[in-house]
Amino acid sequence: MEKIKVLIIDDSAVMRRFLTDTLSRSPRIEVVGSAIDPFIAVNKIKMLKPDVLTLDVEMPRMDGLTFLSKLMIASPMPVIMVSTLTEQGADVTLKALHLGAVDFMLKPAIDNEKEVQDFSRLIMEKVFMASQVKMSGRRAAPRLEVEEKFSADIILAKRDPLKTKVRSEQIVAIGASTGGTEVIDEILVSLPDTVPGIVITQHMPEKFTDAFANRVNTKTKILVREGKHGDRLYRGMALIAPGGRHMLLRADSNGYYIEVNDGPPVNRHKPSVDVLFRSVSQAAGRAATGILCTGMGNDGAAGLLEMKDAGAYTVGQNEASCIVYGMPREAMKLGATCEERDIGGIIDFIKNIQ
Repeated sequence: MEKIKVLIIDDSAVMRRFLTDTLSRSPRIEVVGSAIDPFIAVNKIKMLKPDVLTLDVEMPRMDGLTFLSKLMIASPMPVIMVSTLTEQGADVTLKALHLGAVDFMLKPAIDNEKEVQDFSRLIMEKVFMASQVKMSGRRAAPRLEVEEKFSADIILAKRDPLKTKVRSEQIVAIGASTGGTEVIDEILVSLPDTVPGIVITQHMPEKFTDAFANRVNTKTKILVREGKHGDRLYRGMALIAPGGRHMLLRADSNGYYIEVNDGPPVNRHKPSVDVLFRSVSQAAGRAATGILCTGMGNDGAAGLLEMKDAGAYTVGQNEASCIVYGMPREAMKLGATCEERDIGGIIDFIKNIQ
């Protein structure tokens, strides 16, 4: 099997060595070189012809965003941004995703064994995924043998869908991962302020979800913000699950509201789409619409099936419009989707929900 060639671009010698050692543990990955800044990287890209780049956000002589914008014009290729867990790092990373980066990783604390282990596993998965992304005409990510973690049962017990109270107020639930920020952005900016309330789980860490919600909110007719515990959900509003915590939809006599839960990761994610979708199936039943968008892995597939079983209409993003046709593919295989649509079709569907 031909190895995936990776070029590491980072001004930190410690991080370059760490990334090199980490990725080199995989027999399917070859680190072909490293560069301390984009100027050196340009020559190495021409010489080494890597399949995937890892790119630091902050570097001397030319920052990562400037380099990325030039790269995507001159020679588009899969790029994984490597950033820090700061508000500034979150904002820059979101801009990088908008410019064409495939995904991002947070730099771990090198002296924290758990962070290093989690980072090592995830960076390999993302390199495998990125190597399969065509910058035009994208295709599915490869199957990976990954560590299993808790199901949604650890947060919310499964319930007989026939016991769900019938509600009239419509609700839309959206789940996404890799490539999802741009898809969610495109969907939300296209909606009128009369649409039903929307709850969203996008796989992102803390600080990033608030920055993402604020960024999208500046462009939309609807109100978009990070969900807070106890928030009420109304028409013309979208709440995004806070990074590092699960978000659940609840209902009472006054309508829908949000519960934030700090339980363990589900499907290796926190927030988890399965947790949100299960809660929506129980709170809204057939008054809900479930939409599962681009992403790596299977989070959301089982939850979407529970929504369908409870009477909700369910939509998967189609393969042609996905950066990674992983999560929607798994949902389709389970029989969880009523239909698949491209992004424009998803937007039209939401607009027509009364």
